Amino acid sequence: MSLPSIYQNKFAEKLTILNERGRGVLVRIYNIKKSCSDPKTRPPFLSDKAMEPSLKFISKKFPHLDVRSSTQHLGPVHKDRGDIARALGPFYHTFLDVLEFRDHVYELLNTIDANQCYFDININYDFTKGYLDLVVTYVSLVLLLARTEDRRLLIGLYHCAHEMSHGASDPSFARLGQMVLEYDHPLKKLPEEFAPHTKAVTSALLSLHFLFARRNQSAEQWRSDQLLSLLGAAGTMLSPASSDTVACEYLSLEVMERWILLGFLVCPGALASSPQCLELWRLALQGSLYVTLLRDEAIQVHKVTEELLGGLKGYGKRVADLKECKEHAVAHSGSLHRGRRSFLRGALRELAALLEDQPGLLGPKALFVFMALSFCRDELTWLLRHAEHVTKTKTPEDFTDSCVAELLFLTEQLRELVRRRVGVLRRYHVPYLARFDALLLSDVIQNLSVCPEEESVILSAFVSSLSALAGKEADDKEQFDFTALRLDWFRLQAYTSVAKASLPLGSNPDVGRVMNLIVFHTKLLDSLEELLAETSDLSDLCFYPRPVEKMFVATLEEPSMLRYSIAFPLLCGHFSRCLHPMCPEEYPHLKATALGLCNRFLEEMARQTSACIMDACAEQHNLSEQLLPKHCASTISKARGKKTPKPPAKKGEPERDKPGTESQRRDRTLTTNMDKLHLVLAELSLSLNHVPNFTVFEHTVTPAEYLSSHLETRLAKAIVAMAGYSQATQEVARPSEVLVGLSAYVTFIQSLGHLVALDTGRLIRGVLLQQTQPRDAAGDQTLTTIYTNWYLEALLRQASTGAIVLAPATQAFVTVSREGEPPFSADEFSDVTEMRALAELLGPYGMKFLSDNLMWHVGSQVTELKLVNENMDTLVQLRSSSGQPEQMAALLPRLTSAENVLKRMTIIGEILSFRAMAQQGLREVFSHHCPFLMGPIECLTDVVTPDTDIQVTLSIFEVASAAGIPCEVDPALVTVLAGSKTEGSSPEEDYKVACLLLVFVAVSLPLLAADPASLYNTELDGYANNIHCLAKAIVHVSAALFTVHNKNIETHLKEFLVLASARLLQLGQDPDKLRARNRDSVSLLLQLMVAESSFLTLDMLESCFPYVLLRNAYREVCRENLLARAPPH
Repeated sequence: MSLPSIYQNKFAEKLTILNERGRGVLVRIYNIKKSCSDPKTRPPFLSDKAMEPSLKFISKKFPHLDVRSSTQHLGPVHKDRGDIARALGPFYHTFLDVLEFRDHVYELLNTIDANQCYFDININYDFTKGYLDLVVTYVSLVLLLARTEDRRLLIGLYHCAHEMSHGASDPSFARLGQMVLEYDHPLKKLPEEFAPHTKAVTSALLSLHFLFARRNQSAEQWRSDQLLSLLGAAGTMLSPASSDTVACEYLSLEVMERWILLGFLVCPGALASSPQCLELWRLALQGSLYVTLLRDEAIQVHKVTEELLGGLKGYGKRVADLKECKEHAVAHSGSLHRGRRSFLRGALRELAALLEDQPGLLGPKALFVFMALSFCRDELTWLLRHAEHVTKTKTPEDFTDSCVAELLFLTEQLRELVRRRVGVLRRYHVPYLARFDALLLSDVIQNLSVCPEEESVILSAFVSSLSALAGKEADDKEQFDFTALRLDWFRLQAYTSVAKASLPLGSNPDVGRVMNLIVFHTKLLDSLEELLAETSDLSDLCFYPRPVEKMFVATLEEPSMLRYSIAFPLLCGHFSRCLHPMCPEEYPHLKATALGLCNRFLEEMARQTSACIMDACAEQHNLSEQLLPKHCASTISKARGKKTPKPPAKKGEPERDKPGTESQRRDRTLTTNMDKLHLVLAELSLSLNHVPNFTVFEHTVTPAEYLSSHLETRLAKAIVAMAGYSQATQEVARPSEVLVGLSAYVTFIQSLGHLVALDTGRLIRGVLLQQTQPRDAAGDQTLTTIYTNWYLEALLRQASTGAIVLAPATQAFVTVSREGEPPFSADEFSDVTEMRALAELLGPYGMKFLSDNLMWHVGSQVTELKLVNENMDTLVQLRSSSGQPEQMAALLPRLTSAENVLKRMTIIGEILSFRAMAQQGLREVFSHHCPFLMGPIECLTDVVTPDTDIQVTLSIFEVASAAGIPCEVDPALVTVLAGSKTEGSSPEEDYKVACLLLVFVAVSLPLLAADPASLYNTELDGYANNIHCLAKAIVHVSAALFTVHNKNIETHLKEFLVLASARLLQLGQDPDKLRARNRDSVSLLLQLMVAESSFLTLDMLESCFPYVLLRNAYREVCRENLLARAPPH
């Protein structure tokens, strides 16, 4: 038979196109099946109750549907015929694609039979593989079609809607309906269809006999053969790995198994005709319980085969063989594959280590890499397939594997190694093809006994193409394309595999063996990604989410596997290969599945890693807490106790270890909790660090960012938890203790840089910056909110009731001890150290928030001082009677709520005093951290003069206040008071009220002398009722009020001194000693005011209140304090 006549059959082209087309149709049928079985994606017409009668009619009468005479049954269909036709059109045309595909397969199989083609997987590899793939694709399509339960409804409903819309039925409906009926029982129809093709299918399957038996070995046999080992024969390490059947070496065992089982399923007659067929069939049946049709659609092969053979006469012995094989598979297949996985983990570990160390070995040993990848892929898919489908088993451990992560990881590592070392492959195989393969093929051609002209031209062209590589440099920029050479070889296989071929390939196997080796070498140069996909594509695992997630969970529970857990997210990068051009509508679902799985894996890894980090931080916090000053009392006591007789130890008191004892070890095998945490953290960090990022469906995924996100959330919660705030009991931790704990956390997190590629600086800055805001990114409360609320609600509220007193001598608030109340030391939360720690924790933003809240409370107190309006006339007269003591004395009894005014001004002073302490702490911290900023800001405040524009002054003061620098006029207080003006009142009226407020306070000061608590305490440098805070309140409120009204502050403060001095001097002449008993102590408030204000001087005070009186008052107060502290006689 001449070459041109054989060429007309185009076997190579048809096999290539039909296999690709068949795969696409198979994916579309799969998509229809899954869509109709899911209520979310099921066509709405199939679930509509109004359609139920029509659907039942269609299902019953299919395919004999007379639309015109059945209008009473198809009324709802007629109503929605347009929508139905549009919605079900893609489904109907997919079924038509099945019909068309069947016709082309029939035609090609008949042509192949007519030409009596020769099949041998070892020689005409591409031709045999293409033929078997086509057979299996067709069988899988028919079986999957029979599994699509709604096929009749989809086709029948579309047919009715189409005929109603167009007046005629679709021309292909009759044949399509008949095909669907025929395939209702596919196991009956398929053997009938393949009866004429049994000889061709059997010959192709028999060529697998030796190969399948050789590949289907146990792990013990692999180990004894030193499979995949480069060290087993060290002397041949540099020799190229080669084989007479090179493509068969990495051919998937699962694919061969599917060929055999589905091939003999449709050609059962071959089992009785050949003992080799029977042996091959039995061997394949012993390896698996389920065989894949497509993705997660699998058949229980023993059950399906038994149903087929049970309905055929004369197959009783085969049924007995089948049951025996099933029992063997149930008993031994799990342990067989478990042993293989164990062997492959060790073999791949060795192979990856050698190739990483000596990448040059990848050139001669590339075949080993692809064999290893293929073996791993087979074992992984077998495990996932059976874990999904085998629900009841006596040996569940056969279908779970906590070490599967390592196998996935090593597979991914080898794939990445091949991609990274593509230059090694190029530099090795370009000269190899040119100087070895070309010469070897030339020798084989010359040794052919018969070589017709047409075949000689093609083979010579192969030699020429390969020889032309001799002058090329194998750099990474050179682009190779041997697609045409491989296609020509595929065509030549088809031409030379027919009966009566001029150059029968079966009689000249050397040509096939050499060309198969050449094809492999060319793929290493131009189709590396396709070769990797062929041997190690794990995209089908996308359809086994449940077993994959179970194995991921098992991996995280196995400490030795933690470092390989990144393999599961990387696995999701394979899932984009599930897509087929013929079914683009799958894209959104597959993308969501892949990204969802990847996200869940990385979220869980990040969760565990962050939990481990936070546990380690907590351990460090505990250790640092042991060094706090409050814990040193017991140590000092013990040290002193060594010099004195030891009292008997009290029972129940645990012996406290000294800090540092945790580092002392008597035995290296003893592990502490910190050791375990470090080990787990190191393992998880190795996993997260494996790749900086990877791609899943065009999305770039960065594992470290997941950890960063989790750490940010956990760290924020841990910081808030360290404060230990209880709103019910108003308990909170001291800022200094929280700062120590925070430092321990931050120090440990900063040390993570050598473990995981994490921007710890950005993480810590982000978290701490959030703590300076009222709410963090999650909307939860922060340290700023906690401490602002606590100082306002607990400390300052108690100060307003007299339970806490401001002690200027110690620059802190101190608690006044009272019986029946739990002990609370205010100074532990308000001294200089705590204010610095508070400023460190809250930062400038947090301190501004605290300041704003304090000022809001000041503003609310000032608003309550509208008592001035009630005493307006009296205050006006008092203001004008400052030089008339008798008239002032007559007017004073007419004032109401004077004590209330003084109390509110005292509260304002307490708030402002606390704010001043907090600002001082901020200033010291700011100076320490940013001295280069503090200097210019201080210079700015020095530039301000009384002549400077008020807005410029306030702007400068606002900057200074943000840095903690005290200002003559508090800009925050100005803002608050400016916003609390009375509605409807004129500026003149507001100004008048402000002036009279000072008058009210000035004339009311002597009332304080009657209070027993108004005695000046030299130890506190203040008063027990906090009236020393009045000085700060009067000075700052007046400065802010008259800045708002743009008036002279100094003038009004002088007026205040005059009125207050006059009243205090009058108090000395009061005959009621009880009302004047603390006159000397109250007089000292004038001195405090002058010291507080930059607008007042001692000379101004001397002009209205003689300094000698102040000196005498100080002496008298000190004498009283000494007498009070003197021991009784």
